[in-house]
Amino acid sequence: MQHQSLASGRWQKLSLVEQMANIGSEVERTIKWRKKGNQKISLNAFYRALELIDITLKFTKNKSLLKEVARAREMLIDYFVGDNQYHSKDEDWHKYFRSFTIASRSKAQS
Repeated sequence: MQHQSLASGRWQKLSLVEQMANIGSEVERTIKWRKKGNQKISLNAFYRALELIDITLKFTKNKSLLKEVARAREMLIDYFVGDNQYHSKDEDWHKYFRSFTIASRSKAQS
């Protein structure tokens, strides 16, 4: 586990928006390193993103939000290591996670 300190309690103190923004950072790293042709670093970033998603799923109390997070996990796996049956593109993931990053930053500034 890469994020042991997060799993032990710090992660739950973040809002879901902040959690998703952090997951998005790992997804962005995954895409960046894949484009640069470094599969090992790309996969490591992808596994960190999955780990953060799994921590989120484990501790999220709002069951209606679990569906969104679980679906994102399914689609990320399909895109990065599956057959891409959902026909995702890098830009789709940039757009999806960008909204969480923007919301997280605006919350921090208020």
